[in-house]
Amino acid sequence: MGRKSDSVASFEASPNIALVKYWGMRDVALGLPYNSSLSLTLNRFRTQTTVRWEPELLEDELSINGEAAHGSALASITTFLDRIRSRTHDSSRAIVRSRNNFPIASGLASSASGFAALAGAATLAAGLKLSVRELSALARLGSGSASRSIFGGFVEWRRGVRPDGRDCYAHPVEGVRSWSTLVDLVAIVRDAPVKSARSAEAMQRTVATSPYYAERLREVPARIASMRRAIHRRDSETLFPLIMEECDSFRRACETTAPSLDYLTATSRAILGAVHTLNATSGRPVAAYTHDAGAHVHVFALQNDVKLVRRSLRAVRGIDRVWALRAGPGAHPIAARVR
Repeated sequence: MGRKSDSVASFEASPNIALVKYWGMRDVALGLPYNSSLSLTLNRFRTQTTVRWEPELLEDELSINGEAAHGSALASITTFLDRIRSRTHDSSRAIVRSRNNFPIASGLASSASGFAALAGAATLAAGLKLSVRELSALARLGSGSASRSIFGGFVEWRRGVRPDGRDCYAHPVEGVRSWSTLVDLVAIVRDAPVKSARSAEAMQRTVATSPYYAERLREVPARIASMRRAIHRRDSETLFPLIMEECDSFRRACETTAPSLDYLTATSRAILGAVHTLNATSGRPVAAYTHDAGAHVHVFALQNDVKLVRRSLRAVRGIDRVWALRAGPGAHPIAARVR
């Protein structure tokens, strides 16, 4: 069974930064995490993906930023598209073209925006009409954090308890315009290494080998609840220390993995130190740092303190540039022609 060759759609999605990280899957095949997570979808950074279903193709094709992709990258796309083919009972292959306006494979959640955009474009081109909850659950199967990029603003991804994963999806906590004075200063570290191991593989090593991992899982639910309350109240003095506490917990789990997972460079660690120094000298939590599995660091501040934080970051050697981001929109279509 095949579809028309001009079934094509494009979707745009933004990455998100996890304020509470998920790290470890209780079911890898279904993308079910051990813990719930909380994130902020960002503006300015985006992935645009176009999917065209082509009945005459023998295999899927993928390009990222104009370069043909093969190997594990193409394999993961094919595996994801197979799930859509099984829903439509259509064996057509697809041409996937994806572009990012920010660094990929460096801890800036390009997989989150990538699979959120792919889920939207591929299902729309296939003629499937999914709810945002269904789209979140589908995106999760490509990359866990992609489930959160379906929504804008602050987002929680529920771990769920069902073995089939039907209760595992993301949902919005606060909208894009809910906290307009909150700024995410993303410090892009010069010469940041490309990750040597995919996060999906690395996190399972942490589950298997980190002596701290079980303790971390016990801490997370209370931390999420405290963060949600602080977000609802726009309470940065409570939220900022919680963000750093969570980041330090995530990093400890990585560093106690065997062999150790260390994603930071000397510049990354200097940024963390600069934030601690700034808060100590100011006598209040002016800023908060967090990072994912990569060297770049997100530094949160309120708009009135952005100049002060930028001044502190300028003293750190090895920062290539600093992007000022805010809450961004959820994934959305930008073009479609379905036959």
